Amino acid sequence: MTQHADLDAERWRAFDIDQQILTIANEMNRACRAVERGDVDATRRGYERILRLLDLTVEVGPRPALLRELLRWRDLIADLYGSSRTEARLYRTAFRALLQLRPNAAKQIPLLLRD
Repeated sequence: MTQHADLDAERWRAFDIDQQILTIANEMNRACRAVERGDVDATRRGYERILRLLDLTVEVGPRPALLRELLRWRDLIADLYGSSRTEARLYRTAFRALLQLRPNAAKQIPLLLRD
């Protein structure tokens, strides 16, 4: 994982929570496209980047209610990362759940997700 490798908690903390979520969503969008193409390696790299950014978000400490939801979402992503399931629908559902965590991110749903 070369992208975000040098990103540390101090730099990540400079972004507000909406920017953090949207950055994670950008990686999720890339991973979803890799799933749709059947590119297993790109999908795995994408999920590694997503997990890295999620871990940074948890480390900088969002408010407790959001932290709880992010940790639940992280469990979902970890399950997808560790599974051999490649149905694009599952990934789009997880993507939608992430975007729904924040009102500003939710505005992106019609632009990013086509069901």
